[in-house]
Formats: sequence, structure tokens, C-alpha cells
Amino acid sequence: MAQHKSARKRARQAVKRHARNRNISSAVKTGVKAFRTAADAGDEAETTAALRRAEGLLRRAASKGVIPKKRASRRVSRLARRANQSAKS
Repeated sequence: MAQHKSARKRARQAVKRHARNRNISSAVKTGVKAFRTAADAGDEAETTAALRRAEGLLRRAASKGVIPKKRASRRVSRLARRANQSAKS
């Protein structure tokens, strides 16, 4: 357990950040899963809407530092590629 005042404050901050990061990560996972479900179903309108939601969630997570910006870009690129493939077929 932290003994110094500053260490106790850091521990409190870490708990808050952990909760916030988990919340954002969970939202990202849910958004990506919703996109994959829509893409698998073949509903083009729903796939496009889910892609936009998932992209927003990924970009927001990257801007808040939950995930690295390049990882967010890579995942958005992969989702967009999958949306285009499902639209063609």
C-alpha cells in the first residue's frame, strides 16, 4: 500500500484511469463486434452505419490514449476493407 501522500494520490488516479480505459475499450469491442455481425449478415446499410460507429469509437479511443493511433488506423482500414468486400459480394 502506498505510504506517501503523492503515492496515494497516484494510486487513486490509476484506479480512475483503469476504469475509464476499460469502459472505452469495452465500447470499442462492442462496436467492432456489431460491425462484424452486420457484415456477416450482408445488410449493406447496417454495415455502413456500423462501420461509421466503429470508426468513431476507435478514433476516440486513440485520441484519449487508450490505444495507439496507428493501431486505430490499422483496424479502421481493415474494417473498411471488409465492408467493401461484403458490398461487392
